Amino acid sequence: MQHEKNIGFNVRRLANYIRRDIEKSSASGKITLPKGVNGWAIHYFYDNRDREIFQRDFENRFSIRRSTASNILKAMEQNGFIERVSVERDARLKKIILTEKAVKIHEAIMQDIERREVLLKKGFSDCEIEQFLGMIDRFIINLEDEND
Repeated sequence: MQHEKNIGFNVRRLANYIRRDIEKSSASGKITLPKGVNGWAIHYFYDNRDREIFQRDFENRFSIRRSTASNILKAMEQNGFIERVSVERDARLKKIILTEKAVKIHEAIMQDIERREVLLKKGFSDCEIEQFLGMIDRFIINLEDEND
């Protein structure tokens, strides 16, 4: 199969370019932006700071396994981006909250995401973007159905 026609190969290429752009932005920014999924995770926790978020919510949102989520959250905690706090009703449950450090860099992350989105959408109509996002959703559904 030619790589040019392979969806998985091309999605991986696109993900690599996006990852490199994120890393480049972090290296040149005034504030050191978190690498990889940490920036997306901070955004998720920031947008949901009015409700209790637990590790299982994080796993579901990012479609990752428990061990992967645990490693990411442990690193985020060590880097001072999150705290895991017991909830009164069940001491075994630990809700995830952002630290002040993470809240302060959230604005920088949002500016970086907006810059990247403008770059990615350059030359595409709103209709084309909607079609692409619809296709991505369908790819995800196909894989979820296969993996259930």
